[in-house]
Amino acid sequence: MEHHVPVLDLERFDTDREQFVRELGGAYREYGFCGFLNHGISREVASQAYEVFKQFFALPEEIKSCYASHAGGQRGYTAFGIEQAKDHCVPDLKEFWHIGREMPPDNPWPTILEPNIWPAEVPGFREKAYGLYQALDALGKRVLKAIALALGLNEDWFTDKILLGNSVLRAIHYPPIRGNSTRAVRAARHEDINFITLLIGSDEEGLQILARDGSWVAVTTIPDTIVVNIGDMMQRLTNHVLPSTPHRVMNPLGTQARESRYSIPFFLHPNPDFVIKTLPECISEENPNRYPASVTANEFLMNRLREIKLM
Repeated sequence: MEHHVPVLDLERFDTDREQFVRELGGAYREYGFCGFLNHGISREVASQAYEVFKQFFALPEEIKSCYASHAGGQRGYTAFGIEQAKDHCVPDLKEFWHIGREMPPDNPWPTILEPNIWPAEVPGFREKAYGLYQALDALGKRVLKAIALALGLNEDWFTDKILLGNSVLRAIHYPPIRGNSTRAVRAARHEDINFITLLIGSDEEGLQILARDGSWVAVTTIPDTIVVNIGDMMQRLTNHVLPSTPHRVMNPLGTQARESRYSIPFFLHPNPDFVIKTLPECISEENPNRYPASVTANEFLMNRLREIKLM
């Protein structure tokens, strides 16, 4: 059976809401992934952010290491060969930079919503990178309104639960692959931690998702598409009604292996004190509650960061 991740026109949320929500719910129940056109984020905003990230990753290692994260990988630079997928035996072949929500020092969680780190060597880095953060954050809020309706909730159900979320923009550099590394891949099979992840479309090959029949499906997007997938926090909240689908980034073959690959996912998180407790709407005789014990979003995050070797 041939699989394709559905792609929907987000403008239909305003013009054809009922049918749009029905199709969105079906896409997430089946794949855990859905692509969106007409999402409102300009190509210029995305390309400018890509450019400053590429400039940073091209800096010498001794400069990049000055910006190493001291917050469990949640801010600043994480070097190549550190992050390791849960239940995988070797680190991924990537380095990355994290940007979090800009908050005043007197925010409710100063030890969680820590200040961002900005590299002085790249002009315009803060403006362009955080501009993309803000655009994806706003888009994520809109997608969550549609998800809420698909779950039978009020469309604003998520709104106050994500206002101070510890959401993270991750700029990833997968360096050229040298030698014959048979065990390590650019990103081993994993599920995301958060509510939803927004990924700017790319025509570069490598991203694959695991279909229900056990086959790996290549996610190839058309230009100007943003793919949004379900994370583990949402899966737990919805009692697996919305699945967090395993996915991976495979190593390319031939000459492509000698080229860098870049990716910018945005991990949308709830507020640190949000209690992940199974929605009553997602419990039934056919789907009994898998998670009778609740957990806060920050507790869930810290546990996972330890599992993937960032803490």
